[in-house]
Amino acid sequence: MKNIISKIVIAGALLVGTSCADDYLDTVPTDAVSEEAVFTSTQNAMAALNGIHRMLHIRFDSQGQAAESGVMIMRDVLAEDVVFTTSGNGWYVSTVRWLNHVNENSGDVRFVWRYYYKVIGNANMIISKIDNVVGPQAEKDEIKGQALAYRAWAHFNLVQMFAERYNAGGSNSQLGVPIVIEPISEGGARNTVEEVYAQINVDLTDALALLSTSRNATSHINIDVANGIKARVAMAQGKFTEAAQAAKASREGYDLMSESQLYQGFNSVDNPEWIWGCRQVDDQGTFFASFFAYMSVNFSSTNIRGNPKAINKLLYDKIPATDYRKILWDANAGTASKRDPFIDEVTLTSFSKINYMNRKFLAQANASSVGDVPYMRAAEMYLNEAEALARSGNDADAAQVLFDFASTRNPEYVRSTKTGNELIEEIMVQRRVELWGEGFRFYDLKRLNLPLDRVGSNHVGSVINGKYTEEAGTNNWQWQIPISEINANDNMVQNPL
Repeated sequence: MKNIISKIVIAGALLVGTSCADDYLDTVPTDAVSEEAVFTSTQNAMAALNGIHRMLHIRFDSQGQAAESGVMIMRDVLAEDVVFTTSGNGWYVSTVRWLNHVNENSGDVRFVWRYYYKVIGNANMIISKIDNVVGPQAEKDEIKGQALAYRAWAHFNLVQMFAERYNAGGSNSQLGVPIVIEPISEGGARNTVEEVYAQINVDLTDALALLSTSRNATSHINIDVANGIKARVAMAQGKFTEAAQAAKASREGYDLMSESQLYQGFNSVDNPEWIWGCRQVDDQGTFFASFFAYMSVNFSSTNIRGNPKAINKLLYDKIPATDYRKILWDANAGTASKRDPFIDEVTLTSFSKINYMNRKFLAQANASSVGDVPYMRAAEMYLNEAEALARSGNDADAAQVLFDFASTRNPEYVRSTKTGNELIEEIMVQRRVELWGEGFRFYDLKRLNLPLDRVGSNHVGSVINGKYTEEAGTNNWQWQIPISEINANDNMVQNPL
């Protein structure tokens, strides 16, 4: 059977993997619920949808594969702004060195590929059945709208990683990823990048027509989240007028956080500016397979104790002293007499203290890696809107949106008088500072066709294995298709090295 990893339909339930039976449609209370049981009522269908929500923070094959949290870390450490201060215990180091994502035999490459296709496969099961279940039409619309948005979101992540960037001025006939919009049992060929983006936009349009502002929890997708995804997609396509409109619609009704809230650890969906995020409860902790087991300042994992994550010092130096965010990193952490006392208060004596280390992310406690993970915040949407306006030549409105955001982070920020590329650069610096560690920088470099440049920063040569630069547009910006997919799917074509 020619199958795409993560998309096999067997006995009415979705099986994820090549041939093992441990990844069925992820629902509550069991991991294997028959199609007949799930698609009898909207209540049961919502349980299936909750399985997709849960899929964003469960562990896959290894502790470094913590679903979306793990991929967020991979995307950021491939870039220049998150610094590994040491090799620690090795997690993500080969990714930092640009060795992992270009290795078709990598377990992480296989994980990323099958993870997003698992989301797609589960969404397809819901989309194909929900119209015929028993229940109020409003509930069916909400479930279907969320599933469509998930399908768009997963395809969008796949095409950004495994294909060449979208070129707003080109035909985009380059190979993308297979589009999967129904339950399948055989793997198809790769669609073009243009075709993939067209399907993403169709799904988002359909989702937006079905969703409203209501939802059960911040971990669920509503119209605000769908608009946020639409803004991201439009940014990647260079559709800046559309991106600005969608970003503004997404953020409306969400207040930017206060100074005190900035220092609370970026770990709670109750933060007023979180549009979408994972709520993790105590009894569902994933221990070392957790975002906070690698990115927090305080969880007592071997990785955190020996490899505190730091900010690129060149970026840090761009942050004004009056900016509240300046103290989210400690430039003097390596010197006890100059160190921010907070670092010692939340860490143990066995923790390494290294200059520029972060204090942005806080786990629940030294012994608990529990924490809510941010997938989308209003701050991102302000910055998307400002960037889109600036790139479309609307400098005045871009500067005003930037001021509306930046003045909440820096009380002495003055409305920018810059125009053109200088204004865009100011917005991008704000974006890099604000979204540090949240999984955006690799995507930004790729969509803007910018090079990797770690030269002159605090990256450690032995840790990154001398990987200071990568020219824009090389084959290395495309992840390799996992070898298991190549071997199983005769229609699949590998990316060139």
